[in-house]
Amino acid sequence: MVRPKDIVVFDPAGNMYYNWLFVITCPVMYNWVLIIARACFEELQQDYLIYWFIFDFMSDLVYLADMVFRTRTGYLEQGLLVKDEKKLRARYKESMQFKLDLISMIPTDFLYLIVGSKYPEIRMNKLFRVNRLFEFFQRTETRTNFPNVFRISNLVMYIVIIIHWNACLYYSFSKAIGFGDDRFVYPDTSDPEFGRLARKYAYSMYWSTLTLTTIGETPPPEKDSEYFFVVTDFLVGVLIFATIVGNVGSMITNMNAARADFQARIDAIKQYMSFRKVSKDLEKRVIKWFDYLWTNKKAVDEREVLKYLPDKLRAEIAINVHLDTLKKVRIFADCEAGLLVELVLKLQPQVYSPGDYICKKGDIGREMYIIKEGKLAVVADDGITQFVVLSDGSYFGEISILNIKGSKAGNRRTANIRSIGYSDLFCLSKDDLMEALTEYPEAKAMLEEKGRQILMKDNLLDLEVAKQGPDPKDMEEKVVRIGSVLEDLQTRFARLLAQHEAVQSRLKRRVTKLESKITTSAGEVVSEMVQPELDTAPPPAEEEKKEEEEKKEEEEKDGD
Repeated sequence: MVRPKDIVVFDPAGNMYYNWLFVITCPVMYNWVLIIARACFEELQQDYLIYWFIFDFMSDLVYLADMVFRTRTGYLEQGLLVKDEKKLRARYKESMQFKLDLISMIPTDFLYLIVGSKYPEIRMNKLFRVNRLFEFFQRTETRTNFPNVFRISNLVMYIVIIIHWNACLYYSFSKAIGFGDDRFVYPDTSDPEFGRLARKYAYSMYWSTLTLTTIGETPPPEKDSEYFFVVTDFLVGVLIFATIVGNVGSMITNMNAARADFQARIDAIKQYMSFRKVSKDLEKRVIKWFDYLWTNKKAVDEREVLKYLPDKLRAEIAINVHLDTLKKVRIFADCEAGLLVELVLKLQPQVYSPGDYICKKGDIGREMYIIKEGKLAVVADDGITQFVVLSDGSYFGEISILNIKGSKAGNRRTANIRSIGYSDLFCLSKDDLMEALTEYPEAKAMLEEKGRQILMKDNLLDLEVAKQGPDPKDMEEKVVRIGSVLEDLQTRFARLLAQHEAVQSRLKRRVTKLESKITTSAGEVVSEMVQPELDTAPPPAEEEKKEEEEKKEEEEKDGD
């Protein structure tokens, strides 16, 4: 079996493909802008004829190279990039784009030999390659970090090109009627002021812009053909104006969507605080907290943004962003990668305002914290005296969430920790940690051992209690947890049972209907088959008489 020949193939999602789209976009844009201008403004064509021939030739070479490039552009089949040369060629030849590319490669330049060099419009077939332009813009919009700005720029470019084409057509229309024939057409070119190429194009662009945008007054038409031309222009102008208003409005809305959503949340909180008569001091703190989130671009909910990604990609992003922070916690330093990935996905970002208490002495420890940015102070009960200042990369509360048996502090907080300024923390709850550790029993044992060592080092571990069996409270918690899980399962089972019964009842009703239909149709068929026999059969009374006579005859014979 001959193995398919693999060649150099360009991935449509790769940078090389995107760079080539930029290359092919240049000649496409060149043809769309300058062919019509050269066709309508004769001086532009004749004064730079040699340059146009060179640029046209280079443009055609790039067009030809693009066809070759398309035969080397791979596509996905069963999730894999196809690299078979025959398949790539066959797919390209069967596509509609191949036909358009062939049309754009027709060597219409040879018609210059027949009609002369004054007619560059013979190259209009080159405009059929415009889909490459659209493809480049679509991929740029996907790649850019400023999509709304790009969309507005793209829209403006399309509008300018339409106005440019209309300006060229207006000048050509004026030439067909006669320059200076009336006020509507372009003034007489024998006037030196209006005879320059720059003035011709500028005047035509001015007229086209006023007409298509419908924002200015132009000389009224005087001939029938001029009326038809203006009506057509006005119709196109209305469409352009509607497109501008619609697209720009949509883009501005999209640009402000995040701010509008954020502002809606602030307004809701304000209304609630006003309704509940919250103190002015607390209200100011809440508003300042919101301002800090927006100013520092922390108002985005990471889970909401990443929820559309598959689990693997979401995990990779979380690892890239948070893994180094998690590794700073000493009890997690040597954990296996799988557990760290699980924990990274469970980290919750939290922002605290100046003066906020993250935890207070004696509170039950249900989570641990890692400082991403900011400064926290371990303070006395008065809230003023500072013992230690914690900064970026510090962590606390890791022992309390492990709930190590024999800990003298139990799962209670042993210090007051307060935010000095605005602080960004990562929070890992005890429930999330235990949920992740259910799949990693060895890691759980290792973490508990590390926790014991830390407690022993700080003289916070009661060895006698640690050597005893499992704590009844822990067993109680486990029983309660199992009970809640069973209740949840019971609720789900009840729902499934209700759904099953509903489906069964619907099926029974359908079967009953089908049986009644089948019985009715079968009865009709049987009646049709039996009816002819009933017609030919003798009446029941006669049959009974015959039977009685036959019995009498048999009895008489037996008597004889």
